[in-house]
Amino acid sequence: MEIDPDDLFRDDEDDPDNELFQERESTKELVVYLVDASPKMFTTTCPAGDRKDDTHFHVAVSCIAQSLKTQIINNSYNEVAICFFNTREKRNLQDLNGVYVFNVADREYLDRPTARLIKEIDNIEESFMSKIGSQYGIVSGSRENSLYNVLWVAQALLRKGSAKTADKRVLLFTNEDDPFGSIKGVIKTDMMRTTLQRTRDAQDLGISIELLPLSRPDSDFNVSTFYSDLLGLKGDDLALFMPAAGEKLEDMKDQLRKRMFKKRLVRKITFSIANGLSIQLSSYALIRPTLPGAITWLDSVTNRPLKTERSFICADTGALVQGSAKRFQPYKTENIKFSVEELSEIKRFSTGHLRLLGFKPLNCLKEFHNLRPSTFVFPTDEELIGSTCIFIALHRSMLRLKRFAVAFYGSSSRPQLVALVAQDEIISAGGQVEPPGMHMIYLPYSEDIRNTEELHTGSNVAPPHANDDQTRKAAALIKRFDLKDFSVFQFANPALQRHYAVLQALALEEDEIPEIKDETVPDEEGMSRPAFVSALEEFKQSVYGDNYEEENDAVGNGKASETSKKRKAVSENAVKESGNYDWVDLADNGKLKDLTVTQLKYYLTANNLPLAGKKEALISRILTHMGK
Repeated sequence: MEIDPDDLFRDDEDDPDNELFQERESTKELVVYLVDASPKMFTTTCPAGDRKDDTHFHVAVSCIAQSLKTQIINNSYNEVAICFFNTREKRNLQDLNGVYVFNVADREYLDRPTARLIKEIDNIEESFMSKIGSQYGIVSGSRENSLYNVLWVAQALLRKGSAKTADKRVLLFTNEDDPFGSIKGVIKTDMMRTTLQRTRDAQDLGISIELLPLSRPDSDFNVSTFYSDLLGLKGDDLALFMPAAGEKLEDMKDQLRKRMFKKRLVRKITFSIANGLSIQLSSYALIRPTLPGAITWLDSVTNRPLKTERSFICADTGALVQGSAKRFQPYKTENIKFSVEELSEIKRFSTGHLRLLGFKPLNCLKEFHNLRPSTFVFPTDEELIGSTCIFIALHRSMLRLKRFAVAFYGSSSRPQLVALVAQDEIISAGGQVEPPGMHMIYLPYSEDIRNTEELHTGSNVAPPHANDDQTRKAAALIKRFDLKDFSVFQFANPALQRHYAVLQALALEEDEIPEIKDETVPDEEGMSRPAFVSALEEFKQSVYGDNYEEENDAVGNGKASETSKKRKAVSENAVKESGNYDWVDLADNGKLKDLTVTQLKYYLTANNLPLAGKKEALISRILTHMGK
């Protein structure tokens, strides 16, 4: 079989050296949600004068439902469990009182979220009191400890998997800052001691426990009463734990989403410095592209996933090739055959380690040298003791001398020169802003760089230059158009949001597709303010003069260009053709889909609307313009 050179050195998504496609198991998260179901959780979250009367239980459940929907987008291989404590009924493998593990059919207690689980948890409030019930699990005169029981159940659920291949987490929702407030004396002390010991046992097994406190209308949640000991909060950590007093409960969903998406270790790298001296680094991806999930082919009858198999057929006989196929590459008049091992060896020209080449001044590193998002590296002593000590010495010296390291980062799919730029720690009143470490910046090769070229209209024509007045008008326009407190975190990808909104509606059998807000749409209201309009008109007049509309169609010595003539003719024809259709009637009767793309573009061209996109996008653009 002939070898395709492009296929031989392609980027293989299954290549373990490719940091964007790591093993799924190594990045899995096992999460157990613990929700307090005591009667206090069913009190309203806002004062009586407020229009909203949501309960803390509703807030917790809606947060979980939203996070499950988001997890399917973020990482569908995560596994979750939902436990209610302080309940009348009990359902758990340990048969402990006051703990109810919520689940649906055809699913284990700790398993991947399903559409049925999300639908059931969304509607659980309607039947919670009748099927599960609410009661105080820790009461005077009883040794029952529902908080201890639910931590025991969560720990048992998280026995699944290894702490090295999965992050194990417990998220606790409650509005009771003193769960043992009704108990006095030695019994209270003993119950607190056993609960804290159960927490430490879970933490020793690699399980992190996080608290999501819900403040009641009449009092703020006091974390120092009990939960500071459970979470190990002291000093500044204790003072910074609680959100600001005026924070609204509506922010809880965003708060939970931020907690769920932790930075994860990409891979561990061996950094070879010199003369056999090596240290180990952990690398973290600060930015990764988010793509829609992969399509899975299903059997049309059984609806089960299909397995793809490939067979080779002999071109001469038509028979199936039984043995392993050999590969060859033509060279002159010969066919050079390769074995699978030889091909693998050809690809493997590097060990995959990071090799130091030398150091350069920081001013030698240009902005255009950054090919793609950098990787953050930090030392680890797990396998090579002393890595942190050597890294710190190197880090401090690079900061003091203002140098960056040049290194070779080889992999079978992408050999790369990289720059290691030391980053110093930055601490503010709110805590650590920037951690100490190094950014690994991926550098271009000489073939990757394109020099800028000046393009002039002619050899005898001087290039145009803006005068001082035009520059001042442009500066005034830019100041008016300034985006205050801009951050990329303010903008979600509208195409991805729409994609997953449609999938969610289909999976949960919702009647309507959730409305998606497109943050990339310009602020038309802000751009219509008199100050902005005035700055824009002044800039336009300074560049084009008073006869802007006429000059738009004129080139050179006043002669109309062929391009502008064609464009004008197309526009006039579109207006004429568009007048032959009753667009309002077509839209009201849903007949726009019966038109061709060319016919739809008549309307778009006549109304100066964009023409890009598929047929569905064109129809949507027309309906939006018509206000349908």
